[in-house]
Amino acid sequence: MTFETAASAIDRAPDANDNAMIITPETRDVALRGTPVFFRLMANVFDRLSYGSIVCHLPDGRVVKFDSGNHSEETATFLIRNYAVARRSLLGGAIGFYESYEADQWDSPDLAQTLYVMAQNVDGMQKELAANPVVRTVNNVLHAVNKNTKEGSKRNIMAHYDLGNAFYEKWLDPSMTYSSALYSQPDQPLDQAQTEKYAALARKIDLKTNETVLEIGSGWGGFAEFAAREVGARVTGVTISPEQYNYACERMQREGLNDKVEIRLQDYRDVKGSFDKIASIEMFEAVGKEYWPTYFGKVRENLKHGGLAGLQVITIADHLYPYYEKAADFIQRYVFPGGMLPSPQIMAEQSRKAGLSLVDTHSFGQDYAQTLKTWHESFLHAWDDIQAIGFDDRFKKLWRYYLAYCEAGFRAGTTDVSHYTLARA
Repeated sequence: MTFETAASAIDRAPDANDNAMIITPETRDVALRGTPVFFRLMANVFDRLSYGSIVCHLPDGRVVKFDSGNHSEETATFLIRNYAVARRSLLGGAIGFYESYEADQWDSPDLAQTLYVMAQNVDGMQKELAANPVVRTVNNVLHAVNKNTKEGSKRNIMAHYDLGNAFYEKWLDPSMTYSSALYSQPDQPLDQAQTEKYAALARKIDLKTNETVLEIGSGWGGFAEFAAREVGARVTGVTISPEQYNYACERMQREGLNDKVEIRLQDYRDVKGSFDKIASIEMFEAVGKEYWPTYFGKVRENLKHGGLAGLQVITIADHLYPYYEKAADFIQRYVFPGGMLPSPQIMAEQSRKAGLSLVDTHSFGQDYAQTLKTWHESFLHAWDDIQAIGFDDRFKKLWRYYLAYCEAGFRAGTTDVSHYTLARA
């Protein structure tokens, strides 16, 4: 049976995985007979599952299953085209695992579900699937090259956000919001949930009419428009993305908000003056660990005494941070060069060291999983139009994996997103 036949068989018969041979000490030799040594080593990793099950459709047509006995119905399904995926993953870690997907060595009929099961098992697998020291060192050096100096930040941001406004317009909601929504009900349309998010952040900082608010990382202008139009605030937004700057300026002109909103092509480190309030939505992740104290210092410097700052920040679980900190991951290597997630503990420590009080935290990671699922569906629906403006199948695989990878992380709770409300005394 070919890889394509296996894939189509699963599409035709949802219960195709039910015929898999379950790997036990008694069945292991027969089930894995003839497979390369690296795949048998990967099987040893899969034996350590603590959640869900993994079904592998092998190149010769055999189907084998690794079952944790805990939530076995949560299944990761791998369609293995080439056994090289095992060697590449064991030697290259999470980056090697992605690169084997990009190279068509494996696929899955439900990529997000498969990555979700892997994320649920990250505690037990991360040591086994950690890149070898040489590969890890190379990846870390490549990540270190992307330091977020002022020039480095421009380069790193342009690598992601300056893919072109036309690209993002194809699949984001009409508000052009590229951050987690906040759902008041499960079936709420994405654009409404994005407005809910903006409103919630404005409430967190008690934003009032005619107050001045600095938005650090203003994106395409969604929050600035909301704060000016719905609250009547006076907004100064800064971005270092020329594409976002041009779009946001045209947006404010079109919406008649130039008297209330100023968008600047400016690094946040160069902002002068004091503001009643500060907002920053998923910009902190791009700051880089070395500049975290600088970021919080600027929030304090630019915030008036008694003012409030509202930050929407993606975090990685505290217990996973020590490993994450030491090994550049798939997103840092391929999607957000120079990026680094903090943990909740680090957010509290960094704000305290800067002289800011952490007033409130509200986490809504499952809302991000839902946002990402919607984005992924929209991206696939718009693919023909995206391809028409110059993006190829390799780019499609990267973005499919990126969106599914992020959805899986939020769904599993390895990553989270929160509103942090900070006060300057």
